[in-house]
Amino acid sequence: MKIAVFGAGGRIGSRIVEEALSRGHDVSAVVRHPENYTTIHEHLKVAKGDLFDSQDVETGAFDQDAVVSAYNYTKGATPSTISEIVVPLVNGLKQAYVKRLIVVGGAGSLEVAPGVQLVDTPGFPEAYKEAALAHRKALELYKGENQLDWTYISPAAEIAPGKRTGIFRTGTNQLITDAQGKSFISMEDYAVAVIDEIENPQHIRQQMTVGY
Repeated sequence: MKIAVFGAGGRIGSRIVEEALSRGHDVSAVVRHPENYTTIHEHLKVAKGDLFDSQDVETGAFDQDAVVSAYNYTKGATPSTISEIVVPLVNGLKQAYVKRLIVVGGAGSLEVAPGVQLVDTPGFPEAYKEAALAHRKALELYKGENQLDWTYISPAAEIAPGKRTGIFRTGTNQLITDAQGKSFISMEDYAVAVIDEIENPQHIRQQMTVGY
């Protein structure tokens, strides 16, 4: 398949690129500063693009089978940009006639009890709250989109660099925890789940999550 990854230079985006390439897909890494992108592979091309510009999105998505948005706000930006990219991203994909979209989402919108989302629990870290709320707002915007075949993939409560095991559980909108109550996924296994969902869609126009 041909897969475009916006935000390919980030910690999660780069692992999604690596996972897709390892399975033989053709990947377009769409980044704001291609001169800083160092990955080289015969099935990889690097393009300049900005998710805030629907024309850039259209150009980056053109002739692709699927698009991954691995956007995360960087230094100098604000968490609100997480939801602000939704409109130009969606419009750009429609202009490019690409229907399949995978969004690297947040965990805050996952339920920990009926009607109670993680971001609303008393112990949720204040440092991450603004970004979690922006992710939740973005999810609500995607839920209103009925033309694209989007999937919003929330990680476990904790996601960090680790090992690729290929062994994990998936769910929809409820936080996945292990027997000790820990909610974790490695970035490598999260990337596996992303490419699995592209190859074998199971959650069209849905939120899904992945954890051990």
